[in-house]
Amino acid sequence: MDLVPSLDEPLKKTLGGTTAKVMAEHLDLHTVGDLLHHYPRRYAERGELTQLADLPLDEHATVVAQVADARVLRFNNGKGQRLEVTLTDGSGRLQLVFFGKALFHHQKELLPGRKGMFSGKVGMFRNIRQLSHPAYEMLGKDAGADAAEAWANQLIPLYPACAQMESWKIAKTVDLVLATMEATRWTEIVDPLPTALREGRGLVPLPEAFRKIHRPRTKAEIAEARDRLKWDEAFVLQVALARRRFAERQLPAVAREPVSDGLLDAFDAKLPFTLTDGQQKVSKEIFDDLATEHPMHRLLQGEVGSGKTLVALRAMLAVVDAGGQAAMLAPTEVLAQQHHRSVTEMMGELAEGGMLGGSALGTKVVLLTGSMGTPARRQALLDLVTGEAGLVIGTHALIEDKVQFHDLGLVVVDEQHRFGVEQRDALRSKGKQPPHLLVMTATPIPRTVAMTVFGDLETSVLDQLPAGRSPIATHVVPAKDKPHFLARAWERVREEVENGHQAYVVCPRIGDGEDEPKKKTKKAAEDAEDPEKRPPLAVLEIADQLRAGPLSGLRVEVLHGRMQPDDKDDVMRRFAAGEVDVLVATTVIEVGVNVPNATAMVIMDADRFGVSQLHQLRGRVGRGAAPGLCLLVSEMHEASPARARLAAVAATLDGFELSRIDLEQRREGDVLGQAQSGVRSSLRVLAVIEDEEVIAAAREEAVAIVADDPGLDGLPELRTALDALLDKEREQYLDKG
Repeated sequence: MDLVPSLDEPLKKTLGGTTAKVMAEHLDLHTVGDLLHHYPRRYAERGELTQLADLPLDEHATVVAQVADARVLRFNNGKGQRLEVTLTDGSGRLQLVFFGKALFHHQKELLPGRKGMFSGKVGMFRNIRQLSHPAYEMLGKDAGADAAEAWANQLIPLYPACAQMESWKIAKTVDLVLATMEATRWTEIVDPLPTALREGRGLVPLPEAFRKIHRPRTKAEIAEARDRLKWDEAFVLQVALARRRFAERQLPAVAREPVSDGLLDAFDAKLPFTLTDGQQKVSKEIFDDLATEHPMHRLLQGEVGSGKTLVALRAMLAVVDAGGQAAMLAPTEVLAQQHHRSVTEMMGELAEGGMLGGSALGTKVVLLTGSMGTPARRQALLDLVTGEAGLVIGTHALIEDKVQFHDLGLVVVDEQHRFGVEQRDALRSKGKQPPHLLVMTATPIPRTVAMTVFGDLETSVLDQLPAGRSPIATHVVPAKDKPHFLARAWERVREEVENGHQAYVVCPRIGDGEDEPKKKTKKAAEDAEDPEKRPPLAVLEIADQLRAGPLSGLRVEVLHGRMQPDDKDDVMRRFAAGEVDVLVATTVIEVGVNVPNATAMVIMDADRFGVSQLHQLRGRVGRGAAPGLCLLVSEMHEASPARARLAAVAATLDGFELSRIDLEQRREGDVLGQAQSGVRSSLRVLAVIEDEEVIAAAREEAVAIVADDPGLDGLPELRTALDALLDKEREQYLDKG
């Protein structure tokens, strides 16, 4: 069966070439289906005026408001003129500004007392929110009495728009498409929901949902349409995941049952502490999976510092006991080296299998990275293929064709979100049979997201911190409004060092010329004054400023991704040994770097990082007995969304709470990881956080349907919808997930 014919039709057939081109280039809408799935972001009521006071800065907004006054002002000694128009809605004011010859035309249109729709990017001028040269459409002046009545009671759909295509222009194109569909085409639409499911859940048919979401007569119609369209998204996605899980369960794997008195028991006996209840519970879940003859697929998520690495290492040792090998894949060389160092330290003589002084129960622990010298690399490859090395820790160098294993039984992927699924897949294909897979992340994932993004993985959560970890105090430092706060931040760093501790300073950029803008234009100089436009602060510049200024006399070193691996390792080793006071670094320190004596962290341009990333970075301090301090430095305006994000990070240490905030703030951001699939967002009305019940119910229905009919042979419409929504790239992405 072909893809849905009417929804798959190119827009240029209905709308003409010019409009279709703008929609394709600026909104990524190419077909009739794309446009019908481009839902209004919200609806304005004709009588209602948007809360102008709540308009977000820097966003493209459409408002329905009333003109309060309009006046032409002269500037530049009378040579220039501008039209300033004040809009009001009772909650606040918004200013419109027009320059140039057309301003008198605008003045005739924008008469006090008239209402209109105004669209543009919200800026700030003299503490008043402002739209500069907005597009607008006045409302209702030419309509006759009946039309005016109908018009007054209508809901105005406001679409996600762009400067080239305002919301009301999108509304007109939607009207055109709906009209053509009404004529003949609705009958051709294939409904992905099985009829029994749709009727059983009381959901409206698809054509009706499209009509009601784009041209609702009442708020109840919007709700009906959204309920139906949410189900489509959740259900098709859950069916794809359920089929994936079903296929995985058909694969064979070697059961790896833990043995007693082996390497794992010897390791446990050496541990100077007891495992937390959480670690014991999660270990049991993992060992149960390893003992089955189908590949384990488990996601282990835990707060920064909750002891995930220890749990993963115990699983790896259990697999070695059962005669297999285990590989850990880390996203960076710094992290692979650090894992290797901490694993060999924790294991002691157990990591020296076959060596003098090594334990009889021991095995070899090999490191494999891209920058290793040839002799060391050759030896590592030999140890892997002969089975001499039971454990290997490495970067994506592990994936290369030359790397062969004797019997790969378990793959542990650290910081899953850093890896493309192809890389994970390539490593898994190295086993004689599919190895077991344990995916770790320190970015806590709310349950709904886990069900959506990692729906093919079973989930284990470590939410207890080991005893003895200290709390971290986090504060926002508004460098532009209150420069003395920044000076105080550097004093705090100096105080920590004087008390025998160490500190990190994190910057978004390296600043070694390779990441510099090429041209030094006048505009670039002006932009540098504006915190939103200037390039992010750089490691090398900040390090020089600190050495010369507030931290002079302290041992300040830099660490970033373009340094030679040996230099990186040397700096990290000296920092860990206490020979460096302050480490100025990029986010290479974000995951896994463990220096218990580091107690303070200053994050420059903190607004340039995501919520989860800030939480990760902060987790590098307070890892010992002394309390941690994290200072988030920002030059952004107090009212900006970026500052709200930073305030949220400062207010809680709960990673799960922050991950919810992160998702809510990214709103329609596609949780299916655009970075990994390269495909446009498939989630348009489904809000992963709020729609937990829909997702859970859709998962239940999907599992039942797939168990009954894995090939979906009896549901050709659902197959068609799967092909349309999960185009091949996305299907593969889920496949490899």
